[in-house]
Amino acid sequence: MLRQKTPEMTDIDGKMHDLVQGMFEAMYAAPGIGLAAPQVGVKERFFVYDLGDDRGGQQVLINPVITGSDGEWTYEEGCLSVPGQYFEITRPKEIEVTGRDLDGNEVSFEADELLARLVQHELDHLDGVLLLDHLDDDQAKAAKKHVRELQMRKANEAADLEALRSPSLRTEAPKKRFFGLGAK
Repeated sequence: MLRQKTPEMTDIDGKMHDLVQGMFEAMYAAPGIGLAAPQVGVKERFFVYDLGDDRGGQQVLINPVITGSDGEWTYEEGCLSVPGQYFEITRPKEIEVTGRDLDGNEVSFEADELLARLVQHELDHLDGVLLLDHLDDDQAKAAKKHVRELQMRKANEAADLEALRSPSLRTEAPKKRFFGLGAK
């Protein structure tokens, strides 16, 4: 799903409000400042973000389109899909954006630096582009290794937790599991 371009949304209903709230909760828990629908398994063209109360608080942008850009800005960028990893990425420094808000109203604004970067990053997710696609081969390889290590650690923790929950059902030490395969 993360590699697929999301289709433009035509229907904004009450169910979306619950989804948006859940996405904000997941984003804050990560912690992050933006989260695109495909990152939570939803094939819809929108994202949520929050740069803090002094920058507008919680925001939702539906069907975003960048209509103009200017300049360049190189800055360390991270992604909730590659937790704990940051890479210098060059993107336009200033952008003009249109889209819709959660009430379906058209919005248009100019963004620079951090907000511009956030919009471009989340729009990449909506277009099936990952942070890894902006990296050179060595950086991408290191980032993928980091993600695999995190996945294996989570799988180990889940297996250990399951063993602790039902020790009476185990006759031997729990086997570690990696991506559905038992460790030897």
